[in-house]
Amino acid sequence: MDNEVPQGNVPEQGFETLAIHAGQEPDPTTGAVVPPIYQVSTYKQDGIGGLRGGYEYSRSANPTRTALEECVAAIEAGTRGMAFASGLAAEDTILRTLLRPGDHVVIPNDAYGGTYRLFAKVAAPWGISYDPVPLGDVSAVRAAIRPETKLVWVETPTNPLLGISDIAALAAVAHDAGALLVVDNTFASPYLQQPLTLGADIVVHSTTKYVGGHSDVVGGAIAVRDAELGERLAFNQNSMGAVAGPFDSWLTLRGIKTLGVRMDRHCDNAEKVVEMLTSHRAVKQVLYPGLPDHPGHDVAVKQMKRFGGMVSFRAWSEEEAVRICESTKLFTLGESLGGVESLIEHPGRMTHASAAGSPLEVPSDLVRLSVGIEDVTDLLADLERALG
Repeated sequence: MDNEVPQGNVPEQGFETLAIHAGQEPDPTTGAVVPPIYQVSTYKQDGIGGLRGGYEYSRSANPTRTALEECVAAIEAGTRGMAFASGLAAEDTILRTLLRPGDHVVIPNDAYGGTYRLFAKVAAPWGISYDPVPLGDVSAVRAAIRPETKLVWVETPTNPLLGISDIAALAAVAHDAGALLVVDNTFASPYLQQPLTLGADIVVHSTTKYVGGHSDVVGGAIAVRDAELGERLAFNQNSMGAVAGPFDSWLTLRGIKTLGVRMDRHCDNAEKVVEMLTSHRAVKQVLYPGLPDHPGHDVAVKQMKRFGGMVSFRAWSEEEAVRICESTKLFTLGESLGGVESLIEHPGRMTHASAAGSPLEVPSDLVRLSVGIEDVTDLLADLERALG
């Protein structure tokens, strides 16, 4: 299921080289090949206003976080990266930087539950309106745009229905309307997809997931192409203060170093899981963009290197979906995704409970898998037992 990487602002070095070296020169004092954890809040100034290396206070900048931010920018083919305390902190910074009361946003009709909650419960009372739209339908997105639309917000693949949106086509639609395109690239990771090379203006991540990759750190990130836009976002990053701490930045950098090899294994295992699920009697439908009959398959082939480690499927009833989720041993019942270990969850009762009763409510018979990097034979046996 390998595909060619889309061509755009292709960096001079390969992805894995950038992941290991970008922003991470050996420490000038000791020669340490891994950036130190600068667990510090303040810095000695060389005279009043004389900042050594530009550092004054670690909310504004910290050398460990700087290393992470430079690496994120490099692997997303951007000009600037910013690291946050969580993915939602990054999203909130985007909204409060670029929107004002009366503005409008087009969002996915199957967006992540936390993103929907941010729009519905936080941004809407502030005066921001939004419309959930099937973003795989470019015409529907164009029809949903109003004069006051400032952002088109994209997830591709979406969480948890694994819908695919054409980033280049939506960038053209957004830009024609004077809006910006924001792409949540969490599910794909920068290794499989680089939205900035396809016309997106902003990429946002929950680095908690594939970028960190080890279920031991919470974080978020933004990458942009435009320097002026980066300055605006960085001003609010500092002003609002939800920044990544030095140890969290160090853990995330450590995860990035193995992102490429991990994603290859995630994809290998997910493809074998999909093959098994598609022929199992207990499964009504498998949702995976690598399947030829997936409605977004052709677009995914065009803009993704491979199809990722997330797999969703529908059981024959809600009761069966819940039973399956509670029956696995290697697939741990838990929220989040993208770690080296496999996870299983019932989105309707777990990650997407906040969308219940809304246009974004997910099917009650849906099961979501985050396929890890364990021995795939063991993963298949675990699922076979749980499916019955």
